[in-house]
Amino acid sequence: MRLSDIETPALVLDRVRMDRNIERLRTHLSSLGVALRPHVKTHKSVDVARRIGAPGTPITVSTLKEAEYFFEHGWTDMLYAVGIVPTKLPHIERLVRQGARITIVLDNAESATSADAYCRDHALQLPVLIEIDTDGHRSGVKPEDPALIDVAAALTGTEDRGAWLAGVMTHAGASYGCRSIAAIEAMAEQERAGAVRAAQRLREAGHAAPVVSVGSTPTAHFAKSLDGVTEVRAGVYVFFDLVMNGIEVCDTSDIALSVLCTVIGHQKEKGWLITDGGWMAMSRDRGTASQPVDQGYGLVCDVEGALLPYLVMVDANQEHGIIRHRTDPAATPMLPVGTLLRILPNHACATAAQHGAYNVVADGSQVDATWPRISGW
Repeated sequence: MRLSDIETPALVLDRVRMDRNIERLRTHLSSLGVALRPHVKTHKSVDVARRIGAPGTPITVSTLKEAEYFFEHGWTDMLYAVGIVPTKLPHIERLVRQGARITIVLDNAESATSADAYCRDHALQLPVLIEIDTDGHRSGVKPEDPALIDVAAALTGTEDRGAWLAGVMTHAGASYGCRSIAAIEAMAEQERAGAVRAAQRLREAGHAAPVVSVGSTPTAHFAKSLDGVTEVRAGVYVFFDLVMNGIEVCDTSDIALSVLCTVIGHQKEKGWLITDGGWMAMSRDRGTASQPVDQGYGLVCDVEGALLPYLVMVDANQEHGIIRHRTDPAATPMLPVGTLLRILPNHACATAAQHGAYNVVADGSQVDATWPRISGW
């Protein structure tokens, strides 16, 4: 089967590019002597996960549906990297009783107290990481905050029983706002140092805290030292996207994901090509809008995956995409109705989430396989 045989819009995955991306990060982290705990939230596919590591290797999940799905396919060591709430503990308990090892995350004494009580009442053993805020981006406890010790004190379990403190984790999400490789390198060191300092404070207070988990795709690629870190998490690196391209983490030729769409009409006076791939196919994510170069809803490639210079998906309705020349609408080539195009996405995670499967190609338009993916919570 070829891409020309597929009903559009459809999700396309270039396996050659993906494998190259996977090897790039594996090689870098190996040189630093640190293990990778890949985040599966980007691809949500066992077929992709098998390209990264065999079933049984550690992974990071963002939903308990992911945890269920990957556990059913042989992955047992999972970090659930979203702050825990009490209503999710019974679901986690079911997975643990079946043989999964789930590590949970929290950043406050209230959550620690409720998790501790649940584990005690249900004779459940559960490792816990305290989330550390190393960049002011999102959740977490500051490395020097006195509350860090209070959160740790609320976890009364030991390694063989109850909710026990396994260590710390952090995510340098602010790295997505960096504007140079030097800035990413500095952010990577800030991330590392903050997490290591938090673990040091916990150990000084009498907690073993063996795990120091860090990670974002930008910092994972440009960290110069990971001394004191035990594992790195990253997710979007398997596919890359235009946001990563916009901060110099990858080239457009590294982006493995695209959306196949068909030209269905023209608005010649506006310089528009109309396609059947709208925001339902691409997602509403406009992550490049805040970057120096706004890539609209995505960059345009031909059906073989070659970038078409100056063409941008400038706007979208639910099921219609609008493509034109970046600077001169009059220069937009009026490609014939029926022409197949591939759109590189702003945010690979969000775009992939709009689809149920990957049409897998290898540097071209011949479809080698169809890999299903999951969605939801």
